Amino acid sequence: MSRPQKSRKICNPPKMLGFKPFGIAMCKNDHIIMQFDEFEAIKLMNYENLSQTEAAHKMEVSQPTLTRIYSNALAKIANAFVEGRSIIIEGGNYEFNKEWYKCKRCFKLIEGLENHTKCADCDRFGDNELIRLNVLKK
Repeated sequence: MSRPQKSRKICNPPKMLGFKPFGIAMCKNDHIIMQFDEFEAIKLMNYENLSQTEAAHKMEVSQPTLTRIYSNALAKIANAFVEGRSIIIEGGNYEFNKEWYKCKRCFKLIEGLENHTKCADCDRFGDNELIRLNVLKK
């Protein structure tokens, strides 16, 4: 019997839900699902220029596990790029380090309710426009 998979640590959620190729209509079934841990691996290694060791430490996984996650993410990006498919970022076995919310009106990410200040548009529509993105595990 295999060991249960550990949750991958994610610093913060992505600002977007995914990507769509320019000039191609988005079909409901013609997209690729990229999991949050795959997005995080790409962000840490390519955007933040961390080494595999540093990125694995931040995500609290082994270096071979990070390499597998990263390879899967690159394959998905290449597939979407070559075939003109959309990428949807969702799901996976992940855990955020903090509580995160997203405004349904302006799509702003908010790190904890104590840091929430409404913009002018959001203030006009009331309080209940926040979506909780995670449940912290204790």
